[in-house]
Amino acid sequence: MKNNRKLKNSELDRKTVDEFKASKKTPLIIILDNIRSLNNIGSVFRTADAFLIEKIYLCGITATPPHKDIQKTALGATDTVNWEHKKDTLELILDLKSQHVKILSVEQAENTTMLHDFIPESNQKYAIIFGNEVKGVQQQVVSESDTVIEIPQYGSKHSLNISVSVGIVTWDLFSKL
Repeated sequence: MKNNRKLKNSELDRKTVDEFKASKKTPLIIILDNIRSLNNIGSVFRTADAFLIEKIYLCGITATPPHKDIQKTALGATDTVNWEHKKDTLELILDLKSQHVKILSVEQAENTTMLHDFIPESNQKYAIIFGNEVKGVQQQVVSESDTVIEIPQYGSKHSLNISVSVGIVTWDLFSKL
């Protein structure tokens, strides 16, 4: 049996807030389209911090920091990850497209690309949109997306929690980039 000692926090060589802000970022932007759960929002910040994500856009009714329920799950990531609130998701993605950012909606739709089949282009920035816990990504936003990505699922449920979806998709794209 192996003797695997857990590392102490002091041994993890974590970046300071200033080191994080100065680091080269992964060319990914996360867009949250009308997310209701403050805990989900905080979890997304933590995932974005873990993978050095360039920015998070919080759109529509999505709450913004500072808020104790966001902070509870973000564990300080709202201080490291660059974020901005935008009223309208569609306006935002049209603006990003004009800046040559490729738009990916994560949704179950016709003509989706399964996540494991999606191959990101090198030297391309992507914005990944995750939708409301009940209604998903707005249809207008899906229609304007360059690609719709679907996470394959094999059980009896037809959806994953938003924070889980963000973790899966972000890790997949990070590892492919």
